[in-house]
Amino acid sequence: MDTLAGLRVFCAVAELKSFTAAADRLGLSPAMASKHVSQLESRLGSRLLNRTSRRVSLTEAGTLYFNQTRQMLEGLDEVEAAIGNATLAPRGTLKLSAPVWIASAFFVERMADYNRRYPNVCLDLDLSGRLVNLVDEGFDLALRATAPDRLDPGLIARPIMDIEFRLVASPEYLARTGRPTEVTALGGHALLRYSGVNLGDSVLLKGADGAHKVTFRTVMLSDNETVLHLSALAGMGMVLLPTWMVAADIQTGRLEPVLPDAVSLKTTLHAVYPSRKYLSAKVRTFVDFMTESTRGV
Repeated sequence: MDTLAGLRVFCAVAELKSFTAAADRLGLSPAMASKHVSQLESRLGSRLLNRTSRRVSLTEAGTLYFNQTRQMLEGLDEVEAAIGNATLAPRGTLKLSAPVWIASAFFVERMADYNRRYPNVCLDLDLSGRLVNLVDEGFDLALRATAPDRLDPGLIARPIMDIEFRLVASPEYLARTGRPTEVTALGGHALLRYSGVNLGDSVLLKGADGAHKVTFRTVMLSDNETVLHLSALAGMGMVLLPTWMVAADIQTGRLEPVLPDAVSLKTTLHAVYPSRKYLSAKVRTFVDFMTESTRGV
């Protein structure tokens, strides 16, 4: 049997977790799809898929093989489309790693717009907040908010948008501790600190009269921004979070911006992906769409 055809069948089964669905996509019978995968496993001398009457799942070897093979096939499709002067329609699963705070109305609306434009792309989101290995774990790209010099030089990083962080606290906390009137008065205040960025208790904040190094008192450390957000609402302390994550709370009075005219902390959200000469259509369209849809925000 054609090895390339076998690879395409295997990747479709792994992605859809179904021989029947993969066969429908590729115009084959389920029996022929199963035969392709069985022959591939025989050639490799390793089981790639666990099969039961109810579900199909990847083995450890299958996961490794799928991550590498999928990228190779996508690159091949892009080369063929380029040679034929054709535009390859994005399809398949886009495996994306992003910070927890991406789970907000601001970004969900944009993902919904992307889905309407490219309905054949399934977004597989990992919002664990961990720093994933894109190649080894089979991720197509990651969204990371950081300075360019802190990104892996072996990866391509494309800026998506600038992000402004607000220092906020609940009215209850500020009534209890007092509302600071200048940046230097922030020293000693309780801070709910994001552990994904190595800031320590001291934060360099840009005020109207220049930069000030402020030493807070950390009362919670977490790599989950949602926990920090909820803790701020509960009155535990101040927290630095993206503007869109706290905008609704500020509007309803559940949180108050602290020194909004004097405190500024900004960074850039980057789309990060492995260096490839031919970028898959689903990655290219997603990065282009997010860049365009967030412009001027």
